[in-house]
Amino acid sequence: MSLRKFSALCVLLVAGFGAAAAASAQQVSLRSVKGEFDDVKERMVLAIENHGLVINYTAYVGNMLERTGKDIGHEQRIYGKAEVLEFCSAGVSRATMEADPRNIAYCPYTIAVYTLPHEAQKVYIAYRKPPQSTQPLREIGRLLDSIVREALK
Repeated sequence: MSLRKFSALCVLLVAGFGAAAAASAQQVSLRSVKGEFDDVKERMVLAIENHGLVINYTAYVGNMLERTGKDIGHEQRIYGKAEVLEFCSAGVSRATMEADPRNIAYCPYTIAVYTLPHEAQKVYIAYRKPPQSTQPLREIGRLLDSIVREALK
């Protein structure tokens, strides 16, 4: 491969990674609020429950990264606290999967609650936004947005 072709390929790869990062940012909803992590997490749990949903699992992602980082040679602290709440809606999920069985990939739903080490009084809420290509997928997005808005009131 000539140097010119190799350089052009490198430019295309870098541009592709930039586009992928921009697309990824569009697929995640991120909000923040001033407060204590535990208080915001509790409000998120209550908002999920107020929608008639049950949390299936809480992933303690921050603890896991802290615990395992040293073992793999990465000592940088990423989060102050970080947990991911997992839940599902039988009605919304069923409609989504009846529309297209491949939509199983959007279930269960998750909402992350986290702080950064240097911003303990700022709590972030993040969730993946499903594509808006069909009515059932739009319904998932509306549900997640409604839960987060309620929790951040």
